[in-house]
Amino acid sequence: MDFREDKLCAGKVSAVIPVYNGEDHLSGILNSLLRQTYPYIEVILADDGSTDGTISVAESYIEKFQNRGYEYQIVRAIHKNASAAINQGLFYVTGEYLIWPDSDDVLEPESVKKRVEFLQEYPQYYCVRSLAYYFNGETGISSEKADEKRGDLSREELFWDILESKTFVCCGCYMLRTEQFFEIYPERKIPEYDVGQNFQMLLPFMFRHKCPTIQEELYGVAVRMGSHSRRILTQAEEEKRYADFEDLVDEIAEICGIEDHPSKRRLTKWKLKRRYRLALKYDHKREAFRIFCKLCNCGDFHIYEAIREIIWVYVINDRMEDLFYAIYRKIFRKRW
Repeated sequence: MDFREDKLCAGKVSAVIPVYNGEDHLSGILNSLLRQTYPYIEVILADDGSTDGTISVAESYIEKFQNRGYEYQIVRAIHKNASAAINQGLFYVTGEYLIWPDSDDVLEPESVKKRVEFLQEYPQYYCVRSLAYYFNGETGISSEKADEKRGDLSREELFWDILESKTFVCCGCYMLRTEQFFEIYPERKIPEYDVGQNFQMLLPFMFRHKCPTIQEELYGVAVRMGSHSRRILTQAEEEKRYADFEDLVDEIAEICGIEDHPSKRRLTKWKLKRRYRLALKYDHKREAFRIFCKLCNCGDFHIYEAIREIIWVYVINDRMEDLFYAIYRKIFRKRW
């Protein structure tokens, strides 16, 4: 396929949907796409080697999309992960705008139309996002509990806010201009990791471009306790997941060309804070203390916060005398 930008079709929205074993929920996102009020959409369903009836469900929608006037493709691949499935779908994208909703979520009928209209009205922006609401994936009942913070919705520079979990990553809320996305990924291939696809899709784009927010709930997130993203991980699985995220962020930093010392220091803090929380979760006090010292040396804790944190974590430690000597030697004598 020729990847030249002039092959992108003006006004068209490409919806790439990765799915794996989605037989029980796939109809939700497909029906919501059929209900869109925007007339020019192509749907690219990227199956990640499903072993259930996902393909049968997907094929049952071929005629429905034809009748709606939307382009519809089913792309099949061997099972790997969601980011690999996204890559299979990106190959076929021809739209001016790009979205990638999850296979178990839903789009409100005006979702695509309102985001396209915003980008058409404000051509200085290369992306836009809306808000999300949450609902029980089994019962359909709305939920008050959100997975992610909304943050300051007036902010438009979102790279650090997304990375540091100060605002939401929720994939179906974002719409990007495809030309600028493929300037980042000219081979139409994002980094493939088992930890998902949204950091790869969003962070390099947010590093380059501002992203305003339409303050309307135009995307519904299904909360399913047994889903892949919500299942309880073993300690080994969680530690691997943390390590994979660090490797992914290192690769994203290279894609973004992050070289300045303050930004690299901030990335280091992000890693240390995550490692610190993980060490506390599994009661690895010595490891937590070691990481805590590094955070303090990065200037991340005020002295009073440091003292409070130390007492909270180590008050039950049997070797308090050795511990507080280490605190004095490694932190207080060095910094205060």
